[in-house]
Amino acid sequence: MENLDQQKKHSFRHRLTGKANRKDLLFKILSLCLGTLLWYLVVGEDQVDMNIQVPIEILNLPENLVISNQFKRQLNVTVRGPRSIIQDLKNRNISRPVDLSTAEPGAIVIKNTKDSIPLPQGISVLQLQPANITLAIDRLIQKALPISPVTEGKVSPGYRLAKITLEPDKIVVTGPQTILNPSVSLKTYVINVNNLNHSITLPVHLNLPAEFIDLIGETVVVAKIEVKEKMVTKTIKNIPINVRDSPHSVKIKPHTLSVVAEVAENLIRDTPVPSMLFRAYVNANNIEKPQEVVVTVNGVSVPGHEPITIKSHKPLKVRVSPAKKAKTVKKNTKKKEK
Repeated sequence: MENLDQQKKHSFRHRLTGKANRKDLLFKILSLCLGTLLWYLVVGEDQVDMNIQVPIEILNLPENLVISNQFKRQLNVTVRGPRSIIQDLKNRNISRPVDLSTAEPGAIVIKNTKDSIPLPQGISVLQLQPANITLAIDRLIQKALPISPVTEGKVSPGYRLAKITLEPDKIVVTGPQTILNPSVSLKTYVINVNNLNHSITLPVHLNLPAEFIDLIGETVVVAKIEVKEKMVTKTIKNIPINVRDSPHSVKIKPHTLSVVAEVAENLIRDTPVPSMLFRAYVNANNIEKPQEVVVTVNGVSVPGHEPITIKSHKPLKVRVSPAKKAKTVKKNTKKKEK
């Protein structure tokens, strides 16, 4: 009876052990199949080479610093791997990260190794260029830079270039300290004023060095070019003095004067009788007896020309006298008696 019980227990253990061994064997076979499949997919698949461009990705650069030099922003990388994974690289945003969180002003050499690029498993790097990248780290500053106009040519004869006003006349630029610290001014491209005889307003591009184009790009300002006539100082004589507001005839002495005035060069040249450009007069209202009266002189306003400026005139006063009344002769109207 006891032997029978032992035989039953042994048979039961044997069945359990057999089931466990069969499960382990099944897992081992399944793992072997998966491993074989993975090996085929990764290693057994056709291996191909491909050249890719990997961009440099700058990370964590402090806000008060800037990279002031030009550097190669892409790496030329030759990779090898299974065809399916290689083809999938085109759909991935792979970059070479460069962490500058601890950067200080100065030059930094970044070494590019095969481990610098995060590539999928199964991809190996065969070649990588350039091996090193040098970054010039500079402090970031802000500065207002004045703009200077550049001109060529001469305005028309009889005219002068009064001034050129730029709007804006300065630009606030943010950039590397080594570029902005020197005393620099921005300049416009050449503005041609040859034979100009009137004021104009026009847009003008700035003629920027390469480093400033990178900072502010193509920039246009508005140039207001003011052209005026040349003024000459002339003495004009024999200008007649007129009488105003006189209820009766008066006499003035002297009856002409001379002026010293600023007149447009073109105007004085084109006026055959210069005294025609002036008006002189006295106010003779209520003149009952001879007296000195101030003479007023004005320049004539001629369209298209600068106003005439009176600097002085002589005499300042003239003597104004009422005209003597003519004596009337009384006629004898009495008829002679016959």
